[in-house]
Amino acid sequence: MELNKYTVASFFGGVGGIDLGFEQTKKFETIYINEFDKNAQETISINFPQVKLDRRDIHYVGNTEVPKTDVVVGGFPCQAFSIAGYRKGFEDERGDLFFELLRIIKHHMPKAIFIENVKNMVTHDDGNTFKVIREALALNGYYIKWKVINAKDYGNIPQNRERIYIVGFNDRNAFENFEFPESIKLTNGLDSVINFGEKVEKRYYYTKESCVFFDKIKDEIVSQNSVYQWRRQYVRENKSGVVPTLTANMGTGGHNVPLILSENGIRKLTPRETFNVQGFPKDFKLPEIANGQLYKQAGNSVVVPVIKRIAKNIANALEKSKNLKTENIDFENIDNRNNACIYVDLKNRYEGESYLYSFISEEKLDDFINTSVLPIITDEEYSKLVKKHVSKKFYSIISK
Repeated sequence: MELNKYTVASFFGGVGGIDLGFEQTKKFETIYINEFDKNAQETISINFPQVKLDRRDIHYVGNTEVPKTDVVVGGFPCQAFSIAGYRKGFEDERGDLFFELLRIIKHHMPKAIFIENVKNMVTHDDGNTFKVIREALALNGYYIKWKVINAKDYGNIPQNRERIYIVGFNDRNAFENFEFPESIKLTNGLDSVINFGEKVEKRYYYTKESCVFFDKIKDEIVSQNSVYQWRRQYVRENKSGVVPTLTANMGTGGHNVPLILSENGIRKLTPRETFNVQGFPKDFKLPEIANGQLYKQAGNSVVVPVIKRIAKNIANALEKSKNLKTENIDFENIDNRNNACIYVDLKNRYEGESYLYSFISEEKLDDFINTSVLPIITDEEYSKLVKKHVSKKFYSIISK
């Protein structure tokens, strides 16, 4: 490990896209990656040969088996939770991957956490899924900010890919010094990630002999300024000049495959091109495994330049808060935790911040509610809020 770099432990590591983005800042160094998928492990091992790769299911990873680290990162599958069950203390089996990650975060209490997920996590299960996640992080001492970001607007990558990014700090000064990056102009065109002139292997081309619906697509796929998709019965043209969101199942055929008009005919993107579309550098190595697995890996991964820009701001926030004193809540000496008050600043449906405001004793709860300068929002009211694009600051009260 190089001196003066923040260490990173990565979970649900995929092919290491998050780690790559962090390391590209020159401020972070990944020392541990946990990934259960055997094919993804092959990609990690040839691109991160110096990093400890833990190939086990996260359920079998003990807290002490993870090295102490400055930052914990990960992107777990979006699953449903039981909010009532969670608040009663048991971990809903349907959503336990998040709680496995939380278990490790609680043990190590890293300076910062970084979570990436699908945009719909904000509204999933009427907002309940994201509510549980942000409340759990806040109750364990993290000040968090989140924002849905599109790769084409923030990464200078020609892909329409919206994802939610959650950044948390266990120090309020770092939290206050962190902001998500500003949007930037998209200057990279399709030709920056797709080689329209290159003649690739025969298997990537759609011809009359190889494709039963070729007659339906040949008259529609006519421009190199667009990426197309076969939608079972018709051709969909993406006229915005970017690649539609890559999916994990785009290697399985059907309507999932992005199609282009190359100099040598109509074809689908190659695996390397899909990694290009995710912003991976050209020297990123692809293992000799089935193409379907490579497409899956690219579709499941992240847009590296977006990660890099966020990670740079995380490093800046940590640096600025190094020598500052802060009055964080003393979790070790709380006498009564029956009622927790969570502060939420909902800037809009897809952006906000939250943290634990205070613990309130049962005797003082009514007074707090009656004198609060902010409204107290119930679970039902919150579900209504996430369905609207509103800006609202409020408290949530969590009782045992």
